[in-house]
Amino acid sequence: MTEPERPRSLSTRSKARKRALDILFEAELRGNDPLETLAASTDRADPPVRDYTATLVRGVASHRTEIDRRIASCMATSWTVERMPRVDRAAARIAVYEIDFGEVPDPVAVAEAVALVGDLSTDDSPGYLTGLLSAVLATKTPDAEPPAQSA
Repeated sequence: MTEPERPRSLSTRSKARKRALDILFEAELRGNDPLETLAASTDRADPPVRDYTATLVRGVASHRTEIDRRIASCMATSWTVERMPRVDRAAARIAVYEIDFGEVPDPVAVAEAVALVGDLSTDDSPGYLTGLLSAVLATKTPDAEPPAQSA
């Protein structure tokens, strides 16, 4: 007899990514600005918004055009960013932000995004996102450094 599968234990950063995905998803679903949704979530503080969550939401919001362009350039020609499931789109945006502008190792950004869609989206989403983010990594400029973070 096999043991029941236990839910994975989430690190602080994993929880922050999940919360950022929730905020980006909610903003898109309601047609709101992600920064306004972030501010409302911060004011409610239930659950509290971690600093890394705010960094991710602000980063995705400020670089969204570049991020979506990167995602679109790595997709099959018959697909668009808007056609992706909302959860997958939010997870991909977070991962591309972390890959292009963040300080976490690229494999961590990919693994975290794939884990999120594995928990929250369709059965096909983890495989699709793995392929998409692999293409993003393959087109990353090797000498690119993240911009300096302002305080």
